[in-house]
Amino acid sequence: MNASSPAIRAEGLTLGYDDRVVVTDLDLEIPRGVTSVIVGANACGKSTLLRAMARLLPPRSGRVVLDGRAINELPTREIARTLGLLPQTPVAPEGIAVADLVGRGRYPHQGWFRQWGAEDDSAVDDALSTTGILDLADRSVDELSGGQRQRVWIAMALAQQTDVLLLDEPTTFLDLNHQVEVLDLLTDLNRDRGTTIVMVLHDLNLAARYAANLIAMKDGRVHAQGAPADVMTPEVVEAVFGLRSHVITDPVSGTPLVVPVGRHHSVGHVPRPPAL
Repeated sequence: MNASSPAIRAEGLTLGYDDRVVVTDLDLEIPRGVTSVIVGANACGKSTLLRAMARLLPPRSGRVVLDGRAINELPTREIARTLGLLPQTPVAPEGIAVADLVGRGRYPHQGWFRQWGAEDDSAVDDALSTTGILDLADRSVDELSGGQRQRVWIAMALAQQTDVLLLDEPTTFLDLNHQVEVLDLLTDLNRDRGTTIVMVLHDLNLAARYAANLIAMKDGRVHAQGAPADVMTPEVVEAVFGLRSHVITDPVSGTPLVVPVGRHHSVGHVPRPPAL
């Protein structure tokens, strides 16, 4: 596959549930080997689009193309060897050990003529080491903190050894420290292994900091796409989120930093301390 070709392409994609259309006639290219982040207001179609990319939701019209081939024409096992998915609220079997859950990422590589072997052990160990949870291998997933569990799910996706990794809100329910840890880990995967990362995030400032390709969605369509500095502007923030804001430079990363204005504040306004 040509390294310059998109990893995933959506062509005229219309998606919905029952009689409700969520995404309409959407065209989108996900560049190979970079981190793409999808942002947008609630119910704009972010997670629906991700589900279609993973072939969990069949299109009403249009198609998703994975590595140059229509995804609906590919065998399920082949998709699982190419594309990994971390849903928003994954559920682990009760009492399962960390290593056993991570090992489930190797299922796409098993078959009638290929059973578990040294290659699978190596892939699991590598995934545990990469995510920094090798010392948790024998622990029950039920006993772990939210940040640790999220690392386990990412390790399972890594054990699949896919070229593309889709993540729906990987920082949900995590405190700020663990959010940054998880996003730093995904950045390492992208930079060290060339994994194409596509994720949905709610936090605009984290999205702008970690994305190379930022996609802003509105009402089931792509409103803007490109480098964070080009997409994260006051005009786009207001159009997509209905929020007045100032966009300044993040002093740490040099990426755009969105500062909401709100109804009760204006530039230079400092709240008075309560009277004693």
